[in-house]
Amino acid sequence: MSSRISLTQYLVEQQRQNNSIPPQLRLLIEVVARACKRIAISVNKGALGDVLGSADSENVQGEVQKKLDIIANEVLIEANEWGGHLAAMGSEEMDSIHLVPNRFPQGEYLLLFDPLDGSSNIDVNVSIGTIFSVLRKVNNHRGVSEEDFLQPGKQQAAAGYCIYGPQTTLVLTVGDGVAMFTLDREMGSWVLTEDNVRIPADTKEFAINMSNLRHWAPPVKRYIDECLAGTTGPREKDFNMRWIASMVADVHRILCRGGIFMYPWDAREPQKAGKLRLMYEANPMGFIVEQAGGLATNGKQRILDITPTKLHERVAVVLGSKNEVERVTRYHLEQGD
Repeated sequence: MSSRISLTQYLVEQQRQNNSIPPQLRLLIEVVARACKRIAISVNKGALGDVLGSADSENVQGEVQKKLDIIANEVLIEANEWGGHLAAMGSEEMDSIHLVPNRFPQGEYLLLFDPLDGSSNIDVNVSIGTIFSVLRKVNNHRGVSEEDFLQPGKQQAAAGYCIYGPQTTLVLTVGDGVAMFTLDREMGSWVLTEDNVRIPADTKEFAINMSNLRHWAPPVKRYIDECLAGTTGPREKDFNMRWIASMVADVHRILCRGGIFMYPWDAREPQKAGKLRLMYEANPMGFIVEQAGGLATNGKQRILDITPTKLHERVAVVLGSKNEVERVTRYHLEQGD
């Protein structure tokens, strides 16, 4: 780009030109971005910082926590609880919400985050990331409860993720398109490197964990079988499969060059709607993908239209290039499954 635009400058210009970022929201985004820089330092140190391996504890979902899961969670809480822009926070790593302590002023926003997505990749040095979602506190009462967080994703004020890869990149939407910022490590600043990100409507790449094929519902099997059939099948083109086992990394690839990401319902736990968390993963990623021209559904309906019933609700996810997501969704509706 001809001139270097910092994250702060970008947010100020959005506030001036589009009036889409109130001052409290701008402050919140900047604080989250600073927290991501701190997390990036810990991730980059790896074994040198004694941050690899298990923490010998489990989160609310019964998943074994990594040391970096806990570190990232603490960094985000400590960075955000005192600034006066938040009323409460929710994290994939915490049983319930974290209220802003009474000694600090209470703001009008709610923050949700997956502090470190793709934890299984930490110890093998594969890209991982932080996902966040911002909601407005819609009730006027002074207190905050979990019910305040149970809003459909279409009501998000902002969403984003930070991917810790060969470059550290922050991806952000405030409902007016998607922008990418790269961390300049020497200067310590986020620099705008791509604006108005768009996902191609068509693609030849799909991302799914093929080892679970035998557990999928018929519409998902039908779609994948057609992709695998290549030029001799009904799609009449060859597809490539990509699977990083880190939602942040798979979605980032889709934002950069198109594709479809699927984490569907499967028969091993039929009582669960899906594996991924609606409020910490599916909603923020769905918001970003839609703002970039893609689609995000649970196979039957738009993810951002789903009203959560609990803080750690799970959901099936199909997101990415518009025409492919529409096809998978149509197969589910035709099947009535």
